[in-house]
Amino acid sequence: MAQTMRAARLHKPDTPFQIDEIPVPDPGPDDALIAVRSCGVVPNMRNIVKGGHWRTLPPLPAVMGLDAAGVVAKIGANVSGLAEGDRVYVNPALSCGTCEYCRRGAAALNCEQGALQGYFGFRPASSAILTRYPSGGFADYMVAPARNLVKLSDAVSFDIGARFGYLGTAYAALQAGGVKAGGTLAIVGATGTLGVNATLFALALGVSTIVPIARNPDRLAQLKDLAPDRIHPVQIDGAPIADRLRAATGGIGPELILDCIAAGASADTIADAIGGMMRGGTVINIGALNQDLALHPMQFMATALRYQGSNWFTVAQGTEMSDLAEAGIVDYGIFEHRVFPLDGVNDALAETGRNPGGFVNVVVHP
Repeated sequence: MAQTMRAARLHKPDTPFQIDEIPVPDPGPDDALIAVRSCGVVPNMRNIVKGGHWRTLPPLPAVMGLDAAGVVAKIGANVSGLAEGDRVYVNPALSCGTCEYCRRGAAALNCEQGALQGYFGFRPASSAILTRYPSGGFADYMVAPARNLVKLSDAVSFDIGARFGYLGTAYAALQAGGVKAGGTLAIVGATGTLGVNATLFALALGVSTIVPIARNPDRLAQLKDLAPDRIHPVQIDGAPIADRLRAATGGIGPELILDCIAAGASADTIADAIGGMMRGGTVINIGALNQDLALHPMQFMATALRYQGSNWFTVAQGTEMSDLAEAGIVDYGIFEHRVFPLDGVNDALAETGRNPGGFVNVVVHP
């Protein structure tokens, strides 16, 4: 194995990545070394690399890169259940394993040190775990905790594996909302990455009526083409949404709403949608809405509504997503992959800023 590797590193916030030659990292006893084959480039990476007071970046210069997929090249002495040559996705959700949140079995990102490897930490204490695991997937190799690796079936390409972060976020949200076969679902912000992913899984899990809500009519039409008899789009055009939601769901409203709205969007859209949902229904927020949302406690009490946030997903859920493809239940072939070499990582980042739409998968191949 080579002693050095190429890596795209952030030397200073709000500057382009630089391609550097650095030593290949060595895995610790509980870790694995991954030869990266593909790494996803998410739109929010452009905001993260600018830095900010609420984010904890990995130690600079940092090898960034969320959502890496590749091949196990070396395993630590304590690792079992993995072998060199295994195809894997690196779930970047880092947790300490010993804080009060971890001992209570809370989601990894609620950990006192919770962070996303190759991306950022959620709290000042995140710097400790980002120092232990400082590198992401914009490199030939990366080290990750072995417990974070999802084995990929041959039905899942490395490029699809590099989308597992956003796929998993949508999948976990559907599970949190109690999605079931024959159910009804509305997706607000449906033509973005999370919304398209949620539509794909909802179809696979047997949801009978899916109402995607978004502005772009062409992308809504692209969604409807996935299952014309089950998908009934609603365009955001200034007309009230609540009545159209009820009309699309037999007059009763959807029992589950996924809020996938992007940052900067109006809170009025999700508020309108909530007004049209089924009594006893659930809203799961996985978007980046950064406006205040007015919720009416009496309405939620009287009709037993629920509003809940969901963030990220577990290794077990990642394994289920691979199994769904292996069984032929999910077809990940709907995505268009836009591939950039490692030295084109800055171009890949710029591509995400052009809003290519949720069917497009931007990846870097080291």
